[in-house]
Amino acid sequence: MLLLAVLTGCASTNAKTAEDTSADADTNSTTAMDNNTINPGDVKVLLQTSLGDITLLLYGDTPRHRDNFVKHVKAGDYDGVLFHRVISDFMVQTGDPESKNAPKGKLLGGGDSGTQIEAEIIYPKYFHHRGALAAARQGDNVNPERKSSGSQFYIVTGRKYSAGQLDQMERRTIMQYKQDKFNELAAQHRDSIMTLRRNRDTAGLQALQDSLAQETERLTADNLPRYTLAMREAYTTLGGAPHLDGAYTVYGRVLEGMDVVDKIETAETDGNDRPLEDIKIISAKILE
Repeated sequence: MLLLAVLTGCASTNAKTAEDTSADADTNSTTAMDNNTINPGDVKVLLQTSLGDITLLLYGDTPRHRDNFVKHVKAGDYDGVLFHRVISDFMVQTGDPESKNAPKGKLLGGGDSGTQIEAEIIYPKYFHHRGALAAARQGDNVNPERKSSGSQFYIVTGRKYSAGQLDQMERRTIMQYKQDKFNELAAQHRDSIMTLRRNRDTAGLQALQDSLAQETERLTADNLPRYTLAMREAYTTLGGAPHLDGAYTVYGRVLEGMDVVDKIETAETDGNDRPLEDIKIISAKILE
Protein backbone atom coordinates (compact mmCIF):
# COMPACT_ATOMS: atom_id res chain seq x y z
CA MET A 1 0.00 0.00 0.00
CA LEU A 2 2.83 2.36 0.76
CA LEU A 3 4.42 1.69 -2.61
CA LEU A 4 1.13 2.31 -4.40
CA ALA A 5 0.59 5.59 -2.58
CA VAL A 6 4.05 6.80 -3.45
CA LEU A 7 3.76 5.72 -7.06
CA THR A 8 0.47 7.47 -7.69
CA GLY A 9 1.75 10.55 -5.91
CA CYS A 10 4.99 10.64 -7.91
CA ALA A 11 7.18 11.18 -4.82
CA SER A 12 10.90 11.78 -5.27
CA THR A 13 13.55 10.71 -2.80
CA ASN A 14 16.95 10.92 -1.30
CA ALA A 15 18.25 7.39 -0.62
CA LYS A 16 20.55 6.62 2.30
CA THR A 17 24.12 5.71 1.56
CA ALA A 18 24.82 2.04 2.19
CA GLU A 19 27.93 0.06 1.39
CA ASP A 20 28.93 -3.58 1.44
CA THR A 21 28.37 -5.29 4.78
CA SER A 22 30.78 -8.14 4.23
CA ALA A 23 33.45 -9.39 6.63
CA ASP A 24 35.83 -6.78 5.21
CA ALA A 25 33.43 -4.03 6.25
CA ASP A 26 33.29 -5.54 9.75
CA THR A 27 37.06 -5.36 9.98
CA ASN A 28 37.05 -1.74 8.89
CA SER A 29 34.40 -0.85 11.45
CA THR A 30 36.46 -2.37 14.22
CA THR A 31 39.53 -0.46 13.05
CA ALA A 32 37.53 2.77 13.06
CA MET A 33 36.95 2.38 16.79
CA ASP A 34 40.39 1.07 17.79
CA ASN A 35 41.98 3.91 19.75
CA ASN A 36 45.42 2.37 19.25
CA THR A 37 45.20 2.58 15.46
CA ILE A 38 46.45 5.71 13.70
CA ASN A 39 46.36 5.44 9.93
CA PRO A 40 48.32 7.43 7.32
CA GLY A 41 46.68 10.80 6.76
CA ASP A 42 45.01 10.88 10.17
CA VAL A 43 45.44 14.06 12.20
CA LYS A 44 45.28 14.58 15.98
CA VAL A 45 43.67 17.70 17.41
CA LEU A 46 43.62 18.88 21.02
CA LEU A 47 40.57 20.80 22.21
CA GLN A 48 41.24 22.59 25.48
CA THR A 49 37.78 23.24 26.94
CA SER A 50 36.61 24.93 30.10
CA LEU A 51 35.85 21.48 31.52
CA GLY A 52 39.05 19.73 30.43
CA ASP A 53 40.94 18.45 27.39
CA ILE A 54 39.58 16.38 24.52
CA THR A 55 41.89 14.79 21.94
CA LEU A 56 40.30 14.08 18.55
CA LEU A 57 41.50 11.98 15.64
CA LEU A 58 40.50 13.21 12.18
CA TYR A 59 40.32 10.43 9.59
CA GLY A 60 42.59 10.61 6.57
CA ASP A 61 40.03 8.98 4.30
CA THR A 62 37.58 11.85 4.83
CA PRO A 63 40.08 14.43 3.52
CA ARG A 64 37.66 17.27 2.79
CA HIS A 65 36.38 17.27 6.36
CA ARG A 66 39.84 16.69 7.84
CA ASP A 67 41.38 19.55 5.90
CA ASN A 68 38.48 21.88 6.66
CA PHE A 69 38.77 21.15 10.39
CA VAL A 70 42.55 21.68 10.32
CA LYS A 71 42.06 24.97 8.48
CA HIS A 72 39.71 26.25 11.19
CA VAL A 73 42.03 25.10 13.97
CA LYS A 74 45.05 26.85 12.45
CA ALA A 75 43.03 30.02 11.90
CA GLY A 76 41.89 30.02 15.54
CA ASP A 77 38.25 29.84 14.49
CA TYR A 78 37.33 27.38 17.23
CA ASP A 79 39.02 29.33 20.02
CA GLY A 80 36.24 30.71 22.20
CA VAL A 81 33.24 28.97 20.63
CA LEU A 82 30.64 27.46 22.95
CA PHE A 83 29.12 24.02 23.14
CA HIS A 84 25.78 25.52 22.20
CA ARG A 85 23.68 22.35 21.90
CA VAL A 86 23.89 19.58 24.47
CA ILE A 87 21.42 16.69 24.63
CA SER A 88 21.73 13.93 27.22
CA ASP A 89 22.17 10.40 25.82
CA PHE A 90 22.71 11.86 22.36
CA MET A 91 25.51 14.32 21.59
CA VAL A 92 27.29 17.63 22.27
CA GLN A 93 27.57 20.20 19.47
CA THR A 94 29.83 23.19 18.89
CA GLY A 95 31.48 25.22 16.13
CA ASP A 96 29.00 28.08 15.72
CA PRO A 97 31.17 31.20 15.22
CA GLU A 98 28.33 33.38 16.49
CA SER A 99 28.55 31.70 19.90
CA LYS A 100 31.74 33.55 20.80
CA ASN A 101 30.88 36.00 23.57
CA ALA A 102 27.19 35.35 23.03
CA PRO A 103 24.99 36.70 25.84
CA LYS A 104 23.30 34.16 28.06
CA GLY A 105 20.02 32.88 26.73
CA LYS A 106 20.71 33.80 23.10
CA LEU A 107 19.52 31.18 20.64
CA LEU A 108 22.57 29.70 18.90
CA GLY A 109 23.24 27.19 16.15
CA GLY A 110 22.48 29.25 13.06
CA GLY A 111 26.02 30.49 12.53
CA ASP A 112 28.47 28.92 10.11
CA SER A 113 31.63 29.63 8.17
CA GLY A 114 29.68 30.47 5.02
CA THR A 115 30.70 27.30 3.17
CA GLN A 116 29.46 23.73 2.95
CA ILE A 117 31.55 20.58 2.65
CA GLU A 118 30.67 17.83 0.19
CA ALA A 119 29.48 14.75 2.07
CA GLU A 120 32.00 11.99 2.77
CA ILE A 121 29.69 9.36 4.22
CA ILE A 122 31.73 6.16 4.47
CA TYR A 123 29.14 3.80 5.90
CA PRO A 124 29.29 1.27 7.54
CA LYS A 125 33.02 1.76 8.11
CA TYR A 126 32.36 4.94 10.08
CA PHE A 127 29.21 5.06 12.17
CA HIS A 128 27.74 6.90 15.15
CA HIS A 129 29.27 4.93 18.02
CA ARG A 130 29.96 6.62 21.34
CA GLY A 131 32.84 9.06 20.81
CA ALA A 132 32.32 9.50 17.06
CA LEU A 133 33.02 12.95 15.60
CA ALA A 134 30.61 14.06 12.87
CA ALA A 135 29.56 17.12 10.91
CA ALA A 136 26.33 18.98 11.58
CA ARG A 137 24.26 19.93 8.54
CA GLN A 138 20.95 21.30 7.31
CA GLY A 139 18.06 18.89 6.81
CA ASP A 140 17.36 16.84 3.69
CA ASN A 141 14.47 19.09 2.64
CA VAL A 142 16.86 21.95 1.88
CA ASN A 143 20.05 19.90 1.61
CA PRO A 144 19.33 16.68 -0.32
CA GLU A 145 23.03 16.16 -1.06
CA ARG A 146 23.68 16.06 2.71
CA LYS A 147 26.49 18.58 2.55
CA SER A 148 28.11 19.31 5.89
CA SER A 149 28.29 22.55 7.81
CA GLY A 150 31.53 24.38 7.17
CA SER A 151 32.27 24.72 10.88
CA GLN A 152 29.78 23.03 13.21
CA PHE A 153 30.42 19.51 14.49
CA TYR A 154 29.21 17.16 17.19
CA ILE A 155 30.58 14.37 19.35
CA VAL A 156 28.28 11.40 19.97
CA THR A 157 27.52 10.21 23.48
CA GLY A 158 24.36 8.25 22.72
CA ARG A 159 22.94 5.35 24.68
CA LYS A 160 23.09 1.56 24.62
CA TYR A 161 20.63 -0.52 22.60
CA SER A 162 19.48 -4.10 23.00
CA ALA A 163 19.84 -6.62 20.19
CA GLY A 164 16.07 -6.57 19.73
CA GLN A 165 15.99 -2.79 19.42
CA LEU A 166 18.73 -2.92 16.78
CA ASP A 167 16.79 -5.59 14.88
CA GLN A 168 13.74 -3.33 14.80
CA MET A 169 15.78 -0.32 13.71
CA GLU A 170 17.47 -2.36 11.00
CA ARG A 171 14.12 -3.54 9.63
CA ARG A 172 12.81 0.04 9.54
CA THR A 173 16.00 1.25 7.87
CA ILE A 174 15.80 -1.47 5.21
CA MET A 175 12.15 -0.67 4.53
CA GLN A 176 12.94 3.02 4.19
CA TYR A 177 15.94 2.27 1.98
CA LYS A 178 13.76 0.23 -0.37
CA GLN A 179 11.06 2.89 -0.31
CA ASP A 180 13.60 5.57 -1.16
CA LYS A 181 14.90 3.51 -4.07
CA PHE A 182 11.35 2.89 -5.30
CA ASN A 183 10.60 6.62 -5.08
CA GLU A 184 13.74 7.35 -7.05
CA LEU A 185 12.63 4.98 -9.81
CA ALA A 186 9.10 6.41 -9.76
CA ALA A 187 10.49 9.92 -10.20
CA GLN A 188 12.33 8.71 -13.32
CA HIS A 189 8.98 7.53 -14.74
CA ARG A 190 7.03 10.61 -13.75
CA ASP A 191 5.82 11.44 -17.25
CA SER A 192 4.52 7.91 -17.81
CA ILE A 193 2.80 7.90 -14.43
CA MET A 194 1.12 11.24 -15.09
CA THR A 195 -0.12 10.01 -18.47
CA LEU A 196 -1.54 6.84 -16.94
CA ARG A 197 -3.25 8.84 -14.21
CA ARG A 198 -4.76 11.29 -16.70
CA ASN A 199 -6.10 8.34 -18.69
CA ARG A 200 -7.38 6.71 -15.48
CA ASP A 201 -5.49 3.60 -16.53
CA THR A 202 -5.41 1.79 -13.18
CA ALA A 203 -4.30 -1.45 -14.80
CA GLY A 204 -1.36 0.32 -16.40
CA LEU A 205 -0.45 2.00 -13.10
CA GLN A 206 -0.56 -1.35 -11.32
CA ALA A 207 1.62 -2.95 -13.97
CA LEU A 208 4.15 -0.14 -13.74
CA GLN A 209 4.11 -0.32 -9.94
CA ASP A 210 4.78 -4.06 -10.05
CA SER A 211 7.61 -3.52 -12.52
CA LEU A 212 9.23 -0.83 -10.37
CA ALA A 213 8.80 -2.95 -7.24
CA GLN A 214 10.64 -5.83 -8.91
CA GLU A 215 13.39 -3.46 -10.07
CA THR A 216 13.68 -2.09 -6.52
CA GLU A 217 14.20 -5.59 -5.14
CA ARG A 218 16.82 -6.30 -7.79
CA LEU A 219 18.76 -3.08 -7.14
CA THR A 220 18.74 -3.42 -3.36
CA ALA A 221 19.23 -7.17 -3.02
CA ASP A 222 22.99 -7.04 -2.46
CA ASN A 223 23.23 -3.58 -0.91
CA LEU A 224 20.95 -3.44 2.11
CA PRO A 225 21.93 -1.21 5.06
CA ARG A 226 22.42 -3.90 7.70
CA TYR A 227 24.30 -3.48 10.97
CA THR A 228 27.68 -5.15 10.90
CA LEU A 229 28.89 -7.32 13.78
CA ALA A 230 31.19 -4.50 14.91
CA MET A 231 28.32 -2.01 14.87
CA ARG A 232 26.10 -4.33 16.89
CA GLU A 233 28.83 -4.87 19.45
CA ALA A 234 29.46 -1.14 19.74
CA TYR A 235 25.82 -0.16 20.06
CA THR A 236 25.03 -2.85 22.64
CA THR A 237 28.14 -2.39 24.80
CA LEU A 238 29.31 1.23 24.31
CA GLY A 239 26.27 2.95 22.89
CA GLY A 240 25.78 5.56 20.22
CA ALA A 241 23.19 7.10 17.90
CA PRO A 242 22.45 4.53 15.17
CA HIS A 243 19.48 6.47 13.80
CA LEU A 244 21.96 8.96 12.28
CA ASP A 245 23.98 6.35 10.40
CA GLY A 246 24.37 6.85 6.68
CA ALA A 247 22.92 10.35 6.81
CA TYR A 248 25.74 12.45 8.31
CA THR A 249 29.48 12.45 7.67
CA VAL A 250 31.45 10.81 10.47
CA TYR A 251 35.05 11.94 10.09
CA GLY A 252 36.82 11.25 13.34
CA ARG A 253 36.61 10.03 16.92
CA VAL A 254 37.64 10.92 20.45
CA LEU A 255 41.04 9.49 21.37
CA GLU A 256 41.14 10.83 24.90
CA GLY A 257 38.78 12.86 27.04
CA MET A 258 35.40 11.13 26.79
CA ASP A 259 35.07 11.84 30.51
CA VAL A 260 35.15 15.53 29.60
CA VAL A 261 32.54 14.98 26.89
CA ASP A 262 30.39 13.26 29.51
CA LYS A 263 30.71 16.28 31.78
CA ILE A 264 29.56 18.53 28.95
CA GLU A 265 26.65 16.19 28.17
CA THR A 266 25.33 16.31 31.74
CA ALA A 267 25.31 20.12 31.93
CA GLU A 268 22.00 21.73 32.82
CA THR A 269 20.46 23.31 29.72
CA ASP A 270 17.69 25.72 28.74
CA GLY A 271 14.74 25.01 26.45
CA ASN A 272 16.99 25.32 23.39
CA ASP A 273 19.52 22.76 24.72
CA ARG A 274 22.10 25.45 25.40
CA PRO A 275 24.00 24.95 28.70
CA LEU A 276 22.95 27.45 31.34
CA GLU A 277 26.60 27.98 32.24
CA ASP A 278 28.82 28.54 29.22
CA ILE A 279 31.11 25.67 28.24
CA LYS A 280 33.65 26.72 25.66
CA ILE A 281 36.60 25.59 23.60
CA ILE A 282 39.39 27.73 25.04
CA SER A 283 41.81 26.76 22.28
CA ALA A 284 42.34 24.14 19.61
CA LYS A 285 45.65 23.00 18.19
CA ILE A 286 47.12 20.36 15.90
CA LEU A 287 49.20 17.67 17.64
CA GLU A 288 52.27 16.28 15.94
